[in-house]
Amino acid sequence: MLYQFLLNFVDSFSFLNVFKYLTFRTGLSFFTSLIIVLIIGGTFIKLFSKQKILNPIRNDGPEDHIVKKIGTPTMGGVIILIGLLISVLLWADLSNLNVLFCLYIAISFGLLGAFDDYKKIKYSNSSGISSKLKITFQIILAIIGVSFYVYFNDYQDLTNLYFPFFKNLIINLGWFFIPFSIFVIIGSSNAVNLTDGLDGLATVPVILVAACFAFISYVTGNIVFSNYLQIPYIEGTGEVSIFCGAIIGSCLGFLWFNAPPAKIFMGDTGSLSLGGSLGAVGIITKHEIVLAITGGLFVLEAVSVIVQVISFKLTGKRVFKMAPIHHHFEKKGWPESTVVIRFWIISIILAMIGLATLKLR
Repeated sequence: MLYQFLLNFVDSFSFLNVFKYLTFRTGLSFFTSLIIVLIIGGTFIKLFSKQKILNPIRNDGPEDHIVKKIGTPTMGGVIILIGLLISVLLWADLSNLNVLFCLYIAISFGLLGAFDDYKKIKYSNSSGISSKLKITFQIILAIIGVSFYVYFNDYQDLTNLYFPFFKNLIINLGWFFIPFSIFVIIGSSNAVNLTDGLDGLATVPVILVAACFAFISYVTGNIVFSNYLQIPYIEGTGEVSIFCGAIIGSCLGFLWFNAPPAKIFMGDTGSLSLGGSLGAVGIITKHEIVLAITGGLFVLEAVSVIVQVISFKLTGKRVFKMAPIHHHFEKKGWPESTVVIRFWIISIILAMIGLATLKLR
């Protein structure tokens, strides 16, 4: 809104032209969300503690979690979303379809996560709403968002699926693009949700993936850079870098409070929203497979749960001591900080590989 307001005065004050630059507004978006989260974070933590908005601990989890994490406030995703949304509303072009799509996914999945957190807090257990009900709501929300996005989008190659490392390998998904996009959003949302099990574990990988896609969305929306890198040029996609900048800033500010030992957890409010948002960005930039590479840690966490469930149902035996896989390593005796830092290292490596795919094709 502020960006569009300032554009009215560009003819009178030429220095306002600087706001037309995506890189400048991405930087503003980053610092705005970062400062907002840092300012309001402490107040919200005190408020949530006073109102007993506390995170229920899994009874079957590592034993020291019951001692260390009980009494820690949750729903920190509210803080992240406040910083994110204010920043995007101030600095992004709100007439841009891609930005509206990202905002819709972030808000709708955030509200679903907040409802899930509310149920957990109300009944003092870690179950929340049932898995079937949660996935049903996610499917409905994703169908609405993707349908509107496809209907109003005039990009001719929207249904193409591009493969990294192979510049000529392109598959036109046709109408299958819609269920595929829904799968990407829901899969990404739940994968981040599953990863958010230790202090700071999900926050840093989200920052890394958002940083990669801030760059990818910028070059995808720039005809010179996209031609040089031989990636599809999609007009208007650069505006998504402002949304990604807001994610980076708000998550970095949140990490200030979420770093071990965490003073607050993001809860499903944050994890479902951030995961869904990253999925939406991957679809918009036509880099869905690169999203799976840069967010490989999230994929690993989700696959570990799937393998565990299938193995137990078919054979009655568990592959891991506990799933998601970060709990498996805790059960093996790794300190929480070791698991978190080593998983961050894996995320950094995957982010570098994901960026390398832009040139290696």
